[in-house]
Amino acid sequence: MAGVAACGSVSSIKAVWETRIRRNREELEEQRRRTVGGGATGRLGVSVWEDRAALARLKQKLQTEDGRLILRIEQEEWKSLPGCLVQLSQVQEWQIHRTGLLKIPHFISSFQNLLVLDLSRNGVTEIPKQIGKLTRLRELLLSYNRIQFVPEELSGCESLERLELAMNRDLSKLPNQLMTLTKLHHLDLSMNNFSIFPECVVALPALQWLDMGGNCLQHLPEDIHRMQKLHTLWLQRNELERLPENITRMDSLDTLVLSSNQLRDIPPLMEGMSKLRFVNFRDNPLTLDVTLPSRMVEDDEDDREMFGREFMHMYIQESRKRAYAVLNMHCVNR
Repeated sequence: MAGVAACGSVSSIKAVWETRIRRNREELEEQRRRTVGGGATGRLGVSVWEDRAALARLKQKLQTEDGRLILRIEQEEWKSLPGCLVQLSQVQEWQIHRTGLLKIPHFISSFQNLLVLDLSRNGVTEIPKQIGKLTRLRELLLSYNRIQFVPEELSGCESLERLELAMNRDLSKLPNQLMTLTKLHHLDLSMNNFSIFPECVVALPALQWLDMGGNCLQHLPEDIHRMQKLHTLWLQRNELERLPENITRMDSLDTLVLSSNQLRDIPPLMEGMSKLRFVNFRDNPLTLDVTLPSRMVEDDEDDREMFGREFMHMYIQESRKRAYAVLNMHCVNR
C-alpha cells in the first residue's frame, strides 16, 4: 500500500509541473505575439505622424495669388514628394524650384485642377506617362533638369499652351504625337542636343515663339513655312550651313536670330520679308565681307545688333552686284 501511495504522489507532482510548464510556454508565446503586433502598430503610428507632419509642412507652402491656389517651394530639400500631397489636389499651380526634386510623382494625375506645373531647376529625370491625364494643364516648365525623354502621352495635355524644356542637355527627340497640341504657342528647346529639327514642331498649328538655340542643328526643314503663325525664331549657336528658300514664306516672322552658326550666304528672297524687324547674322562665316556705314553704327556692340535688317539688305544687294558683274564679264568674253 505504501508503494502505491508513493507512486500516486509522484504522478501528482509530475502533472502539476507539466501544467505549470505548459502555462509558462503559452504565456511566453502570447507575450511574443503582443510584442510583434505592438511593433507593427508602432511603426504604423510613426508613419501616420510623419505623413501628418509632411502635410502640415506642405500646407505652409500654400499661397493664393489672383484667386489661384499655388504650392510654392523654393530652395528647400525635397528630393521626393510624399503621397499625402494628394490631399491638396485642389492646388492649381506648382512652383517648386531648386529643391533637388528627382521625380515627378505618378499621383500627379490626381491634380485635375492643375493649370501650371513649374519644376524648373531641379534634378527631374523623367516625365511620367500619367501627366497626359492633366487635360487642363496650360504650362509645363521643366527647364534646367535632366530629362532625356518626352513621353507621347504628353499629347493628352490638350490645353497646353507653354512648354519649356531648355537646358536638359541630353534631350534630342520629341514624339510626333505632340503635333496634336493645337493650343501650344510657346516652345523652348534651347541648350539641348537636337541635331534634327523635330517634325512635330513644324506641324504645331498655333506655335508663335520657338527657341532652339544652343543645339546641334545642321539643317532646317524645307517646309519650315508651315509654321505660319511663328513670329519669333531663335536659332543661335547651332551648326546651320544654309537657310531653306521657304523661310521667305514665313509671313508672320518678325524676329530671327541666327548668330554663331556656319552660314555662308543669305537667301536673296529674304529681302522681301517685310514683317522682319530684327535679324542677326553675327559670327557667321559669310562669303561676302559687308560693312555697314559708320553713320549707322558706333563702336557699341549693342548698337550693331539693332541694324541686322539693314545688314541683311546690304549683303543681298552686294551679292546681286557681284553676280551681275560676273554675268557681264561672261557676256563680254563671249
